[in-house]
Amino acid sequence: MSTPDDRVYAQTHEWHKTDGDVVTIGLSKFAADQLTDVTYVEIQAPGYSFAAGDPIGEIESVKTTSDVYSAVAGEIIEVNQAAVDDPSLVNSDSYGKGWLVKIRVSDAAGLANCVDASTYDANNAG
Repeated sequence: MSTPDDRVYAQTHEWHKTDGDVVTIGLSKFAADQLTDVTYVEIQAPGYSFAAGDPIGEIESVKTTSDVYSAVAGEIIEVNQAAVDDPSLVNSDSYGKGWLVKIRVSDAAGLANCVDASTYDANNAG
């Protein structure tokens, strides 16, 4: 699966896809592959407000537990219940059905610290 170029990627391996003042966040396929089998997804509830760079949830796998971060400040407006109920979606469809959360952005400045798909791939090449 190629890395989609319609979103940007954080150093912490979350992708951020902007649609107006809403950003959808998920985990990159590279990160999902590194975690191996994702077994648990927990994201803060809608209404939770946070600053850019704050953890907004966590993902557990058979190997480790990792925090999920947002490059933007804002408020959670939707959690992907399908990924919470079936964490394997993070592995099988990282850029589609395995998205994690939607944020209403209050400060998008952190997106400037993210990279495009080709830079992300180059930074994470084996």
